[in-house]
Amino acid sequence: MPEKVAIEMTVNGKRYEGLVEPRLSLADFLRDQLGLTGTHLGCEQGICGSCTVLFNGETVRSCLLLAVQAQGGAILRVEGLAAKAKNGAPLHPIQQGFIETLGFQCGFCTPGFLITIYEFLGENPSPSEAEIRER
Repeated sequence: MPEKVAIEMTVNGKRYEGLVEPRLSLADFLRDQLGLTGTHLGCEQGICGSCTVLFNGETVRSCLLLAVQAQGGAILRVEGLAAKAKNGAPLHPIQQGFIETLGFQCGFCTPGFLITIYEFLGENPSPSEAEIRER
């Protein structure tokens, strides 16, 4: 059995530590060791995007990133979006928009969509329809 490695990272603004096997995915660390299940696992091949998180400001598929690669990093997950809401709103405007326009189906991939949109709007706060479609 491989020797475990100590890691620490910030997730949604809170510091976490853990001991992990070197080949444990970030998704599995978040879900199984930290009990943070808002990030979903779908295909576990990086294709579906349901496990998408923001890692040091960029979207990554957490099923493809090893937990040890996230050492010292900052991760934003879907639950952390609400903390970025303004004026005391309980949800981030992106989350509220999904609710108001029924922008989800079963909801399984919704966390990945929300994080991807958050990153996109951070880069381009006023995208054109063509830019939205391309993204």
